[in-house]
Amino acid sequence: MVANRACIVRLSTYKNALKRLKALGFKKVFSDNLGDAAGVSPAQVRKDFSLFGVTGNKRAGYQVDDLIDQLGEVLGKNEIHKLVIVGAGRIGVALLRYKGFTVGGIEVAAAFDIDPAKFDQKSDIPILPLEELCSYVQENNIKIGILAVPDMSAQQVAELMISAGIKGILNFAPIQLRGGEDVVVNNINLELEIENLIYFVSAGHKVKKI
Repeated sequence: MVANRACIVRLSTYKNALKRLKALGFKKVFSDNLGDAAGVSPAQVRKDFSLFGVTGNKRAGYQVDDLIDQLGEVLGKNEIHKLVIVGAGRIGVALLRYKGFTVGGIEVAAAFDIDPAKFDQKSDIPILPLEELCSYVQENNIKIGILAVPDMSAQQVAELMISAGIKGILNFAPIQLRGGEDVVVNNINLELEIENLIYFVSAGHKVKKI
C-alpha cells in the first residue's frame, strides 16, 4: 500500500512519541496521547492505524511495545537499511558524524566524492571516489542515497545514482531534482526553510508592534 506523505509523517510522529513515553515508563497509551503528539484528533490516529492494519484496543489502550513494533513494521524500520552519502563537504561530513541514524535502524555504508583529498578507505565509514559509486551500490544492494553536492552538479549526480540502482534520494542541494517514475526524491532546501522562518518570525514581531 502506498500512502500519502502526510500520513507517513504522522506514523513516524506516533512512533517517536511512543518511544518517549516508553522511556518515561508508560506501558499503555491511548489515541488521545498520540493525537496530541502529532497535532491531530484521536479519530485521525485510529483512521491511520486502520489504514495500515495496526491493531490494538482503543478503549483499554494500546500496548506501547507492541505498537512500536507494528509501526516499525509499516515504516520498514524493523530491519537495518543501508544508504550512501554522495558529497563529503560540510553537510555530507555532518551527516557522516550523525549518530541518530543507528538508533533509527539506518546504516551509512559509505560516502563518495570527487576530491582525492577527502578519500579515506580505512575509515569506519569509507569515503570513496565517485566513479566507484555504481559498482558499490550494486554489489551492496543499496537503494537509498543522500545527495549533498553543489547545485550545478546535483542533477547529473542524481542521474548517476539512479542509474546505479538508487530508488530513493534525499536531496540537500538547493534545487528541485527530477527523478524517474520509480524513484522517490525528497528535496530539502535549508536556505528556503530558514528564509521562511525569518519571514514568519519577523512578521510576528511586526504584528505585535502594531
